Amino acid sequence: MPRLHLVRHGRATAGWNVDPDPALDDLGRRQAHGVSDKLFVLGPLPVLSSPLRRCRETSQPLASRWGVDVVIDPRVSEIPSPQGHTLETRMDWLRSAMAGTWSQVIASDGLRYADYRDNLLGALASLSTDTVIFSHFIAINVVISAATGDDRMVIASLDNCSVTTVSSDGCGGFTIESMGNEADTLIR
Repeated sequence: MPRLHLVRHGRATAGWNVDPDPALDDLGRRQAHGVSDKLFVLGPLPVLSSPLRRCRETSQPLASRWGVDVVIDPRVSEIPSPQGHTLETRMDWLRSAMAGTWSQVIASDGLRYADYRDNLLGALASLSTDTVIFSHFIAINVVISAATGDDRMVIASLDNCSVTTVSSDGCGGFTIESMGNEADTLIR
């Protein structure tokens, strides 16, 4: 069973309500190097990343040290904004959604979120070798939800550059091997 190391990106320069694709700030860049130091001994392994800049930038130190290319996969990206929401209004939607369950989000906002969740889990289930995946707070919580059978949107308040390791049975089943560090995460 492949082991999947799910890394939340480093701290970004701007929040979800300010910039749709922010870079890492100085702390985020230091966090990216720190997680590279932590994971270096595991590889080289394949490296997968969300297409969003903060994940790509977080993945670079490790990929460079291992001499591997980062594979960009939009299926491990951030949860999409609801249709019709602007940068200014999507933060209120996200805070409300994070307080609830996937069933509630899907019932109120449509199958778009069921597709997001299912595509993410399918992408990870299709991996046949140990892999490091650089992704996002909600995306990693999708995997934790699948592994635990807990329908809450947020189960763990994962810190920037935390590493959650799961094993995959290749058929959509995941087992948590270790949870990433948690913090009073500011979703901004």
